[in-house]
Amino acid sequence: MSWTQPSTLILASNLRRTAFALAMLCALAMIATPSAKAQTFTVIHSFSGGDGYRPYAGITLDAAGNVYGTTLLSVTGEGTAFKLKRSHGAWVLNPLLTFSGDAGANPASGLVFGPDGALYGTTEGGGSMANGLVYSLMPPATACKIALCFWRETVLYNFAGGSDGSSPGFGNVIFDHSGNIYGTTNAGGAAGLGTVYELTPSNGGWAEKVLYSFSGGNDGSQPYSGVILDQADNLYGTTVGGGGSGCGGSGCGTVYELSPVGSGWTENIIYSFQDGANGEYPYGGLIFDQSGNLYGSTFYGGSAGGGTVFEFSPIGGSWTFSLIYALTAGTYGGGGPAGSLAMDGAGNLYGTTDQNGAYGAGSVFKLTPQNGGWTYTTLHDFAGNGPDGEFPIGGPTVDTRDNLYGTASQAGLQELNCGFEQGCGVVWEITP
Repeated sequence: MSWTQPSTLILASNLRRTAFALAMLCALAMIATPSAKAQTFTVIHSFSGGDGYRPYAGITLDAAGNVYGTTLLSVTGEGTAFKLKRSHGAWVLNPLLTFSGDAGANPASGLVFGPDGALYGTTEGGGSMANGLVYSLMPPATACKIALCFWRETVLYNFAGGSDGSSPGFGNVIFDHSGNIYGTTNAGGAAGLGTVYELTPSNGGWAEKVLYSFSGGNDGSQPYSGVILDQADNLYGTTVGGGGSGCGGSGCGTVYELSPVGSGWTENIIYSFQDGANGEYPYGGLIFDQSGNLYGSTFYGGSAGGGTVFEFSPIGGSWTFSLIYALTAGTYGGGGPAGSLAMDGAGNLYGTTDQNGAYGAGSVFKLTPQNGGWTYTTLHDFAGNGPDGEFPIGGPTVDTRDNLYGTASQAGLQELNCGFEQGCGVVWEITP
């Protein structure tokens, strides 16, 4: 399968990067660089192509601090799953799986741990129907006696490409308290514009049920991110399109809620974006804080053109929208957050931008609640075609010590086999 990126997320061309990249190489002679806030940015792995390239998703951590993730592409297959483990002061990459054919292709989503300790994820394409699949990964049943020992993949569900959905996007799957899996597809369904689905254990396998098919009208279309659950088992998510006639007639995207009613599910549109200062195209998903407020972001729009960060507060049985921050478009235009936000124990928000930042190659930022508002801090600006990477599409992950981890989809130290002047991408860490 040849993977095609959504048009609103097509990354900048070589012409956009080359002039600035030459000026920045000297400034990036050191990969680990402290910022004004004493944050230290470090590349912990630079992909070379054989170990994968184009890491689009964010990463997942285990209790021991190991890093897990995926790459959209690879030289020897159609994407990879990997593990990074710290050893003797350095990070060592262990490949878990190379995707190809019936094993799936182009994993745009990341990995999450299930209740059984396995890793779960989705692929955009491949599988027996070539429309993507849901899979799990487990370590080998016996001790590995060779240097490279892939994990065992189990395909939970192959999307047929019709009413059941096709092409799961950036969003990770989630589990409810009963062990059922929920996720989204950005295509397929009754109108071909995406679905929200549930996978339930059944007779030693998994049965799929479509909970909602998007029609492209006011109800939204193309949910590229996944969903989250509240304590009452309601689902929440975003769609990139639909929600009205804005953005050239296709809609600027929505925030939605799905509630179980009887044997079915009912959609409630919490908010529709409308070509305004509040933002357009929410590619990233949603997160909850401890008080039940929802947070998310948009890729474009806002008063400064670089996307927005927003909050919804539950008040009187409905949701109240608040604009937290309008991000500034980068040197070459917009391109704000494409991945979901993260929140630490103190209530600070963290995010990445795909193309904003001082050099138009993306950034990592922090929003701190202060005096009834939010204070913005830049943690890192990607230089563009340099060793620190560029264009982070996946959102960040924060650990219990407030260290941040994430990926940048291009650049890095290695460019062989990854496209002229594009690079293979990196995994990075920011420490306080």
